[in-house]
Amino acid sequence: MTESFRTDGIRALITGGTSGLGAAMASALLDAGASVAVTGRDAARTRAAASGLGRGAVGVGMDVRDEADVARGVDSAVAALGGLDVLVNNAGIGMRTVNPRFLTDPQPFWAVDPDRFRDLVATNLTGYFLVARAVVPQFVSAGAGRVVNVSMNHSTMNRQGFVPYGPARAGAEALARIMAADLVGTGVTANILLPGGATATGMIPDDFPPEQRAHLLDPAVMGPPIRWLCSPSAAGVHDERIVATEFPTWLAARTA
Repeated sequence: MTESFRTDGIRALITGGTSGLGAAMASALLDAGASVAVTGRDAARTRAAASGLGRGAVGVGMDVRDEADVARGVDSAVAALGGLDVLVNNAGIGMRTVNPRFLTDPQPFWAVDPDRFRDLVATNLTGYFLVARAVVPQFVSAGAGRVVNVSMNHSTMNRQGFVPYGPARAGAEALARIMAADLVGTGVTANILLPGGATATGMIPDDFPPEQRAHLLDPAVMGPPIRWLCSPSAAGVHDERIVATEFPTWLAARTA
């Protein structure tokens, strides 16, 4: 069973870990024996979310858009956990911050507010770069460490009305591939993980059709693959793109 993979002693930093996919991954790792630092922009909300996750979780207020705040937040996570073994780049905001009715009334790219465009790209793309830039040198110096970059389906990257979310996530996936190439031979691994479909998170708009809500993925779908990626079983696994909904089949084929 994939759920049996243990992460005892692993110290993980999960950005955007207060809800949604981030909280689901944090919960899965904690249940498997890891210690986890979760981040969010609102320090009080982040600490409350960590308290709700239970023993082994710490909350670190950190704005992934801000280089200085990222440096401070990473230092706080390292101090709280006694070091880091895994970085999960997950922090992001959705299309509803740009257009609350993006599914029923999609905007063409020329109608998008430039400030909202910049903010989403700063969070969903630049944030991945800034946090990895702060953490990965520590991994390289140690000759070990794992980076997991959360992505999404390629179809969403090209979807009508999805500027700037689609381009930002496409850029983050390209960044993840380049990270993996740059890390070859360092002892540090980098992989991509995505749910495999729309998930029941705060990114879903209020006007999402009720009859379709039953088909949304549970964020817990991310649990088995993130546990495996952080476990001894995934040692040396590098530059893979893992779809959570397909993970059991993918893993069975890999280990056959």
